[in-house]
Amino acid sequence: MTAIIEVKNLTRLYGEQGVVCRALHEVSFEIEAGAFVAVMGPSGSGKTTLLNIISTIDMPTQGRVVIDGRETAAFKEKELALFRREVIGFVFQEFNLLDNMTIRDNIALPLTLNNIKAETILRRVQELTVLFGIDSQLNKYPYQLSGGQRQRAAVCRALVNEPKILFADEPTGALDSKAASELLACFRNVRNRYGTTVVMVTHDASAASYCDRVMFLKDGMISGKLETNGNAEEFFKKILNMVALLGGERNERL
Repeated sequence: MTAIIEVKNLTRLYGEQGVVCRALHEVSFEIEAGAFVAVMGPSGSGKTTLLNIISTIDMPTQGRVVIDGRETAAFKEKELALFRREVIGFVFQEFNLLDNMTIRDNIALPLTLNNIKAETILRRVQELTVLFGIDSQLNKYPYQLSGGQRQRAAVCRALVNEPKILFADEPTGALDSKAASELLACFRNVRNRYGTTVVMVTHDASAASYCDRVMFLKDGMISGKLETNGNAEEFFKKILNMVALLGGERNERL
């Protein structure tokens, strides 16, 4: 399987004048196209910094990030904006939906801004919202939906441009266990149907157990990796044990 994300000797330092914080130290890994990967670690381990760098929000102090065969450091500002629009989707813990727009218009917004034909927009919005189980909510406003429905709408908006990679930062953090499970099942469906690569930062061992692979960070370095054998319950227990070894939070939500 071809790697869609290649990270080589990634280091990120913050601070100046002798007071320097090392958020990441010589991190290297590859993620194959179509993979569903979680990044876990204790608070301050560097996982959000890592996600920000590989998603092009931040730049490394040293090292290389290659996404879809292109080195991100080589992009000029306009090239980077186009690359993000075409290749990358973002989902955060906060839904970031616009309250004065319907769910349909929120999801369609990226395509509308790109001057895509109306029939294409409607088809794409309908296809995604059926897949995410919110097609009956399109005429409502965000405040009329549950937290889980709003997060699924936010994911649909992130996917409407058909990105190759979806980056998710604690996407289940504000959801109850049922809504979280529904969202994670949708992530799997998107991966299986479209081949979208999903990279998710999470504190939640239950959320991570939906993934193919989990990478664990501690003190800015990769401290372990786990891969599923298809047995979700067994994988969940292995993740909990690894989190305990690293001194993280044992979130056992199921």
